[in-house]
Amino acid sequence: MQIRKIMAGISVAGLLLLGGCSSKKADSETKVKHVGVLQIVQHPSLDKAYKGFKKGLKEEGYVEGKNLKIDYQNAQNSQDNLKSMSEKLVNEKSDLILGIATPAAQSIANATKDIPTVVTAVTDLKAAKLVDSNAKPGRNITGTTDMVSIDKQIKLLLSIVPKAKTIGVMYNAGESNSKIQADLAIAALKKAGVKVLVKTANTTNDVQQVTETLAGKVQGIYVPTDNTFASASSIIGKVVKEKKVPLVAGSTDQIKNGGLASIGIDYEALGEQTGKMAAKILDGKAKPADMPVEKANQLNLVVNKEMAKALGIDPKSIKAPK
Repeated sequence: MQIRKIMAGISVAGLLLLGGCSSKKADSETKVKHVGVLQIVQHPSLDKAYKGFKKGLKEEGYVEGKNLKIDYQNAQNSQDNLKSMSEKLVNEKSDLILGIATPAAQSIANATKDIPTVVTAVTDLKAAKLVDSNAKPGRNITGTTDMVSIDKQIKLLLSIVPKAKTIGVMYNAGESNSKIQADLAIAALKKAGVKVLVKTANTTNDVQQVTETLAGKVQGIYVPTDNTFASASSIIGKVVKEKKVPLVAGSTDQIKNGGLASIGIDYEALGEQTGKMAAKILDGKAKPADMPVEKANQLNLVVNKEMAKALGIDPKSIKAPK
């Protein structure tokens, strides 16, 4: 009888021990990951990148409200907000941080050298001093670039206005990503034998005046993937439609709000790529330092048919350059 009691006690203890192990394993498997997100400003391209990021995480098993908590911060194009929000996400000891657009990515980089970070909608991570190299980041940051062939975008614009003598380029000189693209565009235009007129705006309040000034002096306009100008794309659209000046933009989303055409990326798809990269980091399968920066998987030609008709251009005549 005594032996039976002892054996029964051992069995119960064993079950409790196994139950405890199972419970710990279950807790570990369902541990909620905390992801901080910092977006520079609200506009369609960046909003889509964030949407795609969450989609990419979900496809890899990270679901909000289940095993994922996201702290989303939008700086509304304020440098002061970027700094305070970056510090907030770092102090909360996020498991991973996402930076959407170059200024947000740089702000996070300044705030932490330890927390794993992925970025998206950044033109050139190396030029922005976020990584040692795009092939081997070497730091706590990696992600996806929205850099596309500026040459192709300029060829697209010149195919629409083949007799143009002067082309305008406008951007925010304070955004390093924009300056990189603008410089490439200017070089491509000069190589094509076209005169270039450059105008810059530091805030959305200056965009309308800059656009009106430029539109009256050129036969076509190019705008890179610039956050300031993208935020004011509807204002730009009204001006170029009234002045009847074709505008090609780096962002396909800006075309829907007032440009004529672009050959560019799908920001939601780019965000999804970034989300899947983040999932590998959260899984412990990879470290940012060893993950090469990724490019968009595909480019799309987008034409604003309504704008084309307003400018007297046949939308079907606009083709993607080879």
